[in-house]
Amino acid sequence: MTADSSTQTHKAPSVRLLFSALLLVMLLSALDQTIVSTALPTIVGELGGLDKLSWVVTAYILSSTIVVPLYGKFGDLFGRKIVLQIAIVLFLVGSALCGLAQNMTQLVLMRALQGLGGGGLMVISMAAVADVIPPADRGRYQGLFGGVFGLATVIGPLIGGFIVQHASWRWIFYINLPLGLFALLVIGAVFRGSAKRNKHEIDYLGAIYLSMALLCIILFTTEGGTVREWSDPQLWCILAFGLTGIAGFIYEERLAWEPIIPLSLFRDRSFLLCSLIGFIIGMALFGSVTFLPLYLQVVKDATPTQAGLQLIPLMGGLLLTSIVSGRIISHTGKYRVFPILGTLLGVVGMTLLTRITVDSPIWQLYLFTSVLGMGLGLVMQVLVLAVQNSVSSSQYGVATSGVTLFRSIGGALGVALFGAVFTHVLQSGLMARIPEGSELPRELNPTAIHHLPDALRLSYLDAFGSAIHAVFMLAAAIMVLAFVLSWFLREAPLRRGEA
Repeated sequence: MTADSSTQTHKAPSVRLLFSALLLVMLLSALDQTIVSTALPTIVGELGGLDKLSWVVTAYILSSTIVVPLYGKFGDLFGRKIVLQIAIVLFLVGSALCGLAQNMTQLVLMRALQGLGGGGLMVISMAAVADVIPPADRGRYQGLFGGVFGLATVIGPLIGGFIVQHASWRWIFYINLPLGLFALLVIGAVFRGSAKRNKHEIDYLGAIYLSMALLCIILFTTEGGTVREWSDPQLWCILAFGLTGIAGFIYEERLAWEPIIPLSLFRDRSFLLCSLIGFIIGMALFGSVTFLPLYLQVVKDATPTQAGLQLIPLMGGLLLTSIVSGRIISHTGKYRVFPILGTLLGVVGMTLLTRITVDSPIWQLYLFTSVLGMGLGLVMQVLVLAVQNSVSSSQYGVATSGVTLFRSIGGALGVALFGAVFTHVLQSGLMARIPEGSELPRELNPTAIHHLPDALRLSYLDAFGSAIHAVFMLAAAIMVLAFVLSWFLREAPLRRGEA
């Protein structure tokens, strides 16, 4: 046995253990985006503060999205091991304080603190793979990350509902503590970070501009048509501040000595295309996961827990193709075909979902969502692999965080856009089908809808079905754009070692 092979044999268990810890922190970060949703009624019942309900979710998404590019840059500058450890500690402190919250204001603030750590868990864990696995072998590992992300997105509401039903809602946050501490210990023991230290200049002004841009744009999309009317001048002032932040960020990145996201990355064809495709995939993924449970609860009379279980085909398809495509890429070194096939299956899946009606058997939904899941699984993490393969090792962090950032923004914008379309079509349908003066539920409350008189209930469900169809037709059209863009990706040989 040669010295190299002996070294690889000894390193293999450490790499597997480290990778397991990275998967765990990725799972924790992704879970906390959705796990709270089914617990919100219980939380409001205990803490009050109904007016702050949406902020329990929004605060985490906002803060975690804002810090994604910052963590990517810090990882490149100071080493991913120490930055990941800081992110885990911040996430765990936020989780513990969320569980101890005594009112809704405290919970919202602690969710924002938790998100400041959660954003780092996601992007640094993906970038860290690039430090220990050469690109030619990285496909199967990134495929597992895609599967874990999809798994967390789908089962988050299910786990949250189960915990609330059998324990206190506070355990949604406390459960992070032992898992996160385990990951922290493993990373500290087996992750060999670089000891090299250079003189650094942090682009604080760029960070401020970027934070302002992301905060305002996500606020605009989440509050438009829900918290604020589209005609509200304050809403458009928020958008104006967001656009000012974008302009300021671009200007600052041209001048900064060490920019957070080097503008030169956008001249890289792979980075630009993968960021755009990731943006669209984020819209499709979060849009479908948001409205499918609503369909199951309103039309099929499923409980929140049952609705989560019935999304298993979506998760199963995503998990299967993420893992299989990753292994194929590692063996063949070819990856370009997977985004093309994945976006095509995404278009087919979304189009099939437009055929779902009130009377459709549940097996049809299982089949159609599994097609959508398989499409998403073929493309999500291949984008990260393609970007990491096209940049130098010194830019792994910022390149990974850039793609992740665009996917997160796509998810936030997708939920807002699809929500606005759904609400408009539903309200128009109800006005056309329901007699004037009829008493209807003020909110989309499945129980209240099912207690309507038969004639009103059928008309309501008919309008609801039209609104769902409009959402998936729009999603299918957007996915067509991703399919077209995927054809422009270039195949580059996967490197066998570090750049």
